[in-house]
Amino acid sequence: MSEPLITYELEGNVALIGLNRPDKRNAINDPLVDELRAAVLRAHEEANVAVLFGHGSNFCAGLDLAEALARATGKVQPSRKRRRHNWHEVFDQIARGPIPFVAALHGAVVGGGLELATAAHLRVCDDTAFFGLPEGQRGIFVGGGGTVRIQRAVGTTVMMDMMLMGRLLSPAEGLQEHVVRYVTPAGEALAKAKELANRIAQNTIETNWKIINVLPRINDMSHDDGLFVEQLNSAMARPPEVEQRLRDFVEGKAKPLQAPKE
Repeated sequence: MSEPLITYELEGNVALIGLNRPDKRNAINDPLVDELRAAVLRAHEEANVAVLFGHGSNFCAGLDLAEALARATGKVQPSRKRRRHNWHEVFDQIARGPIPFVAALHGAVVGGGLELATAAHLRVCDDTAFFGLPEGQRGIFVGGGGTVRIQRAVGTTVMMDMMLMGRLLSPAEGLQEHVVRYVTPAGEALAKAKELANRIAQNTIETNWKIINVLPRINDMSHDDGLFVEQLNSAMARPPEVEQRLRDFVEGKAKPLQAPKE
């Protein structure tokens, strides 16, 4: 029996979803996308937060170019009708689903791998990671949502530089350009991602849903429309758990906020 292309494990309220084509640097092909879809939907039901990572020495080297070549040469029969790109569908289930995703990145995070990573809500990398968009040198264009997610994360000029020049970003540059929010020593990204996921899981499910679904939509709105939607969400009925959390804070039972350590 062949190894699954995606591994899935549930640790408490956190789902661990692993890309499992290490011999191909976790390159993305249609079978992997199909298994990823199933894992993401399962996490939506079972978990409060999910962690996305790659087995082996890389997170993901992007599109499986052998599959791309087969499509380009007509060896893969196209669908009779136009359908939504399967990457767009699955990556949106990550980015705008009911639970937050944390990506743990190491080694190659390039092309479609970077598009997948930026579908997550928080990204951690270790010192081995590098980020790139080599599509320009392959004669192709980004197709997994990069024009939306990567461009909004790093800005148009940085994305153009990466694509036109084939430039690779280091972990420090990835932090500077907002590709990631946290950098760890080599081999520690997954542990840090789990730590963040468990912290996020302490929030209410409703609040996490608003953060990952309302914020990006308000970012696309005008000033007035954004404030209107913010007011609607702030005024929504709150579950009993929220009342108890507020009461604990007012009565001094909640853990006080502390300044971050240098």
